[in-house]
Amino acid sequence: MQIQSWFKVAPCYKVSHYKVAHYKAADYNAARVMRLFIATAQPSSIPVLPRAFLKPFSLMTAAAWLLTGCQQPPQYHYIEGETMGTSYHISYEQSDKVSAETIQQTIDQRLKQINDSMSTYQDDSIISTFNRLPANTPLKVDADFATVLTLSKQVYKQSQGAFDPTVMPLVKAWGFGGKMTVDHLQNPPSPEQIAAARALIDFDGVNLHGTPPSLTKDKDGVALDFSAIAKGYGVDAIAGVLSQNYHIKNYMVEIGGEVATSGVNEQHKPWQIAIDAPLTGSSVSDRKTISVIRQPMSNPTTGKMHIATSGNYRNSVIFNGVRYSHTIDPIKGSPVQGGAPSVTVAADSVALADAWATALTAMPYGQALKIATEQNLAAMFIVSASVPNTANQQPNNQQVNADANPDSMNQPNTDQEWQIIQTAAMEKFRGIPSP
Repeated sequence: MQIQSWFKVAPCYKVSHYKVAHYKAADYNAARVMRLFIATAQPSSIPVLPRAFLKPFSLMTAAAWLLTGCQQPPQYHYIEGETMGTSYHISYEQSDKVSAETIQQTIDQRLKQINDSMSTYQDDSIISTFNRLPANTPLKVDADFATVLTLSKQVYKQSQGAFDPTVMPLVKAWGFGGKMTVDHLQNPPSPEQIAAARALIDFDGVNLHGTPPSLTKDKDGVALDFSAIAKGYGVDAIAGVLSQNYHIKNYMVEIGGEVATSGVNEQHKPWQIAIDAPLTGSSVSDRKTISVIRQPMSNPTTGKMHIATSGNYRNSVIFNGVRYSHTIDPIKGSPVQGGAPSVTVAADSVALADAWATALTAMPYGQALKIATEQNLAAMFIVSASVPNTANQQPNNQQVNADANPDSMNQPNTDQEWQIIQTAAMEKFRGIPSP
């Protein structure tokens, strides 16, 4: 990850502040890549004093400030850390009622609770304990675990099984727990090995019981992995800490590329997220922006956005003329063919956006677009310009060049490399007029 910031500071003048952050996270079936753009005001035409010349305010300076009618811009605090095998980054308007240290401690405590519940990296977590248990052995779970399981069941059913937290045995059978290679396709697992792995794919057999909730599984060897939804849930939880515990209205929370925003940034403008072009082999230094999703503008000071992007393009190969991703289709038991290289979803929560972005990359693009439309999902697909446009009913589908200005992405572009295809719900979310 890289973060670059430039500041021009001058009392009583406009302040320009521009940040660009690159985020990447990989889970069992998706590599998430997203860039966060914090919209900024235009720099003032009035000369700006270098930072070296700024001095602590004197009484005279303060009086001059009041006399000129200037107001100090809101102060935002930025924190970052490590969690869930990745990093988190948070920006929020500082509160005058509680210290930044207290907020940081509460955030870290909340993240620890979630990791203690659902981290497969921790041997003593609830999920790791459950994965070791034999069939029909109840295990008490906490409210976080129960909520994530319930949301997972919802997406599992609505995606017709494409989102399945018990898919890991198939991922391991194909050898795609790490980097995708042609060797795995040239020497695939035997039918017997695939059958043995598929026998352990049984999300239907994982169920909650009673209050307080307890969890059981119907088969020995069945294991859960919430890595395709837990980061999104963690973002929701931290957003809850800021908004509910400390009544902070303006913030951005990101964990491993999953993002929640609320209110406005420090330039008093709605937050916006930049989506990378799905360039195979691209890195932080040479990635390109293909589209920008802005937080809805209906009420900028109270608006919110929950968004996640999932992509296969950084972990895929072409074999015999067909592109295969490291994402495994739980239904077929083999790598997904013909999936969208990048899918972005906006939803009522980041957990749901996270799960749905994964689900829509775990199926062929045509099927993904059909399900997203049927489920009224706000989804954006970025596919090659050579892929037949199966959504001609969408008036704002575009083919775009990855070098294009991100602010002009709603305009048709004739020099094509990619096409952006959106559901009607995503167009509505982005404020694109209906025909």
